[in-house]
Amino acid sequence: MGDKLLDSAQIINGLAVMLSFFVGYRYALKRGDAKETSAEEAAASFSVGSSVPCGSEASVSDKGYGGFNDNFKMVLVVRNDLKMGKGKIAAQCGHGAVGAYQRAVVRTPRLLRAWENCGCAKIAVRVDSEAELMTIKKAAERQQLNTCLIRDAGRTQIEANSKTVLAVGPAAAADIDRVTGHLKLL
Repeated sequence: MGDKLLDSAQIINGLAVMLSFFVGYRYALKRGDAKETSAEEAAASFSVGSSVPCGSEASVSDKGYGGFNDNFKMVLVVRNDLKMGKGKIAAQCGHGAVGAYQRAVVRTPRLLRAWENCGCAKIAVRVDSEAELMTIKKAAERQQLNTCLIRDAGRTQIEANSKTVLAVGPAAAADIDRVTGHLKLL
């Protein structure tokens, strides 16, 4: 043991650690697939209006999940024509991000996990009208992306029931860019 670089016990222990990692990783992937199946069944009977008041009943899919090396993000589309203050924009974006997250927990759990593993990127962009915001929302729903439309309560700066922010995602960056890639940063 004194003149050898590695003895056989050290090599065997190293191999055992590597083997247990790969077995555990494979088990986690299989277990994740089983949980996704049960989550999809739950999403089929989930009433959006009662628990998570965001968006419509359009189908949202976990399509496009490629793995942990892909790029995932959430985009927050903010109405610039309302002339909200910085704090108001931050609060509305926070509502949008949380609403989209809650919806994704049930509807797109694999994409949500991938987004979390990629650092939870959130990008804020702007539109100049409610009509443009709704056009983006419809385009995102056609692409089966998760969306959450925020309406303000009207207690502070803007009129009640104003559509302020649309959260799109989390999803693969390429999928979201097809819908929001032309918009300018906030």
